[in-house]
Amino acid sequence: MKEDFAVFEIPGDAVGAAREPVIAFEQSITAAIIAPETGEKDMQKVRIGLIGAGGNTRSRHIPGFQAIEGVELVTVANRTPESSQRVADEFGIPKIAGDWMEVLEDETVDAVCIGTWPYMHAPLTISALEHGKHVLCEARMALNSDEAHEMLATAKLSPGLVAQIVPAPHTLAFDATIIDIIASGGIGEVIAVDNRVTVGSDFPDPKSPLHWRQDLALSGNNVMSMGIWYEAMMRWVGPMANVYAVGQAVVPHRVAPNGRRVATPIPDHIEVIGGLAQGGQMRFNVSTVVGHAPAEADVHIYGTEGTLRLHQAKGAAMSLAYGARGDDGLKELDIDPAKRGGWRVEEEFINAVRGTEEVTHTDFQTGVAYMEWTDAVAHSLRNGERVNLPLN
Repeated sequence: MKEDFAVFEIPGDAVGAAREPVIAFEQSITAAIIAPETGEKDMQKVRIGLIGAGGNTRSRHIPGFQAIEGVELVTVANRTPESSQRVADEFGIPKIAGDWMEVLEDETVDAVCIGTWPYMHAPLTISALEHGKHVLCEARMALNSDEAHEMLATAKLSPGLVAQIVPAPHTLAFDATIIDIIASGGIGEVIAVDNRVTVGSDFPDPKSPLHWRQDLALSGNNVMSMGIWYEAMMRWVGPMANVYAVGQAVVPHRVAPNGRRVATPIPDHIEVIGGLAQGGQMRFNVSTVVGHAPAEADVHIYGTEGTLRLHQAKGAAMSLAYGARGDDGLKELDIDPAKRGGWRVEEEFINAVRGTEEVTHTDFQTGVAYMEWTDAVAHSLRNGERVNLPLN
């Protein structure tokens, strides 16, 4: 296991914030991804402590916070004192903490950025909120929906604190356009969403080591990139009403960091089907073990009056195409710059702390929704049955 905390490597542009309630999946997206004009008021100082400093924290969160006026990174706690000191030296952070509790008990810390693996997200978030700290937590939200519900319940008891999950970022450049086309009737009624994701996929390698995302103790019920794609699709068409899943570990065992060969408990190839709450249905395939796949991602949203296609060829940028009834096929769209989102997770979090912006990507209520879906998929895989949503 690597010395530094590791986090999900998130590709492309993104936007951060949070929002409620669940029924508002399709509302206020454009406002969320276009930076508001906050002026010079309420430029309060915000002092941040880092818990976990893996790749995403170092490449995204630390530079993002340091670019904001009035924000200070005051302490960091990584896996070891040595790795904490390396991060502090690299980014000019004035002190290191012996452990995460020391960060939470530090009275100079106003907010924490949690960059650990999912197994620590719930205990760290709950404890941080109970210590009166604002929280920006890396995705996925938790190991399972029970933990996610506990996190949400704690956040509700702390209404003066900001609680935000780092959002699925890969489609944010296109989300506002997709939502506008669907909401304006551009595709009519949704018939089906067909999603095939093979990012990073290749023929199976039986010698590949066990990654932390394939360890139930560290990653929980989260499967490959399944969760970030479902989170994105919820923005477009809302949540699913039921799921049925089949999957397999094509590489049935791998070598763990301790040198032992262990079973691979999390699928590397999965199919999920089910109905959407708003009507229509979804088919969702994610795999990391298919060779010569034609695209890294290919999503079609079929409607009674039109079709949308979000496509990313191997090694190419993502693009969006649309065609209405009577058109001569699909045509790639030029995205209006005013609707194209960008990575502003740290900016949005700080704005929320300062009271100049509400969090919309991704709030804890939405996180609970995608964790319930993740648990429903896991239950269906284990028991071979359809699972209705929401779980409660």
